[in-house]
Parts: sequence; C-alpha cells; structure tokens
Amino acid sequence: MFKRSVNITRIKKSEKENTQDIVLVESPIDIIVNSEPLVNIICLPKDLRELAIGFLYFIGIINSIGDIREIKIDELDNQIFIDLNDSINFNIQDLDINPVSRVIDTTCGISSPWRNVIKKTLDNTKISLKSKDNLKLHSEIIFSSIKQMQKETVLFKETGGCHGAAIFDLDGKILSIKEDIGRHNAIDKVIGEIISEKLTFNNVFLTTTGRLTGDSVLKAIRAKIPIVASLSAAIESGIRLAFAYGITLIGFVRGARMNIFTHPERIITS
Repeated sequence: MFKRSVNITRIKKSEKENTQDIVLVESPIDIIVNSEPLVNIICLPKDLRELAIGFLYFIGIINSIGDIREIKIDELDNQIFIDLNDSINFNIQDLDINPVSRVIDTTCGISSPWRNVIKKTLDNTKISLKSKDNLKLHSEIIFSSIKQMQKETVLFKETGGCHGAAIFDLDGKILSIKEDIGRHNAIDKVIGEIISEKLTFNNVFLTTTGRLTGDSVLKAIRAKIPIVASLSAAIESGIRLAFAYGITLIGFVRGARMNIFTHPERIITS
C-alpha cells in the first residue's frame, strides 16, 4: 500500500467542511544482498525492483542486470532479497558503512559514507563524459519532455507529495518514468528500469522534479548521462560535480525558459 485516504477539515475562502484527502505512505525497505543486510531505504513502496537495481548500480555493486541471479520482494515484511552471480565479488565489509548510515531517508539523500562508496566506484571506473561532447539536444525537446513528465506523474497530481524522474531519448521519447517521495529514489527507479530492460544510457537525458544536488548529479555521472534537466533549482554541490565531469546541468525548466548552469554547448535553439 503506497497511498490511503484520510479525514481532513478543509477551509476554502470562508467555508469550512469535513472531507477526505489522499496521502502517500512511506515505508522503510530493507535491501538484503547475498543474505547480508545492505541498506534500509525510506521510500514509496512502489517499483521496488527497479529501486533496488538502481541503488545497487549506483553504489557500484552491479554493472548490469546480468550481475543479478535472483530478486525476491517480500511486500509483507518490506524486504528485497537479491542474490548476485558468483562472478560478482561482493563483501559487505569492504563498504565500511556503519549501522546508522545504512538508513537512507527521503529528505537528505545519501549520507557521507555512501557518498564515499560511489566516489570510489567513479574513481575505479574512470568515468568521463568527454566522448559525449558532440551530443546536441534541441531546447524544445527539453521543454516538451519536462511537460510530459509533469503530465505523467499522476501521484503528484493526486497528492502533491512526491517527486518524479524520467529518462528520454534524444528525440523526446520517454523510456522510463517513476515517482517516489524521495527525489533520489525516483532517479534510482528510472535508472533501475533502464538496466532491468537491458537498455543502454547512450543518447539519453534525465529529467527530475527535484533540486539538482550533488547526490542527484552523482547518479547521472555513474550512468554516464550527459544532460540533466529539472523543474527546480541547482545546488552548488551539483553544479560543481556537473562542471567537473562534463554534465550539462539545467534548472528551472518552466514554460519556455531554462537556466543552463554547466556545459551549455550541448543545447541548441535553432
């Protein structure tokens, strides 16, 4: 269950009435890898398979869906059990994550220990987006894609209580769209779906309703997605990472305007 009806008192202008409203339900979800508890993510309990795949990819435990032997979801106890293939060298002690840091809530994204894990993954894989410097995307496609994301994030329309994220190809075709109470979870879900469907991150861009923080940009860097656009503002940590890794970071995409914070050469207007 990820939403429910609650009784409320609504005041509109001078009138007061008792009515009902729909609210989202957040739940703690345990991801257990090779029988080892890895992380507890506070999230919207929907699209959990994609969330788990996206998170494991983000922190570098997997690189493709082929690295996973089996996924089982226990919705009653809010647990996701993942068994990796024998070829994957996974040792939870190598992550050096303390028990407190194993909880990821819906507000602040990942904690510093997890951030260190992903940065180590980026260093080991020597990620560079220089090969995508020649990629061009028309601004009109960004505008229309953001509008489409808004149109299809139905839970936000119904409750106003969640974020959306989507991945599009360069023609503006939607490849994945997901929602979650946490903006970072929504990004993990769309990345997880792309991996699950055995699609690639070549020639795609990411859109989100959330602020462009360093954590959000790190997820795009890991997936080698060169363009990230949002309805919301960019934060200094996100701008700094986007500049360093060669990501075109775009905020305040509203109506017919946008603010491009880094690497504007990829966006064309004619």
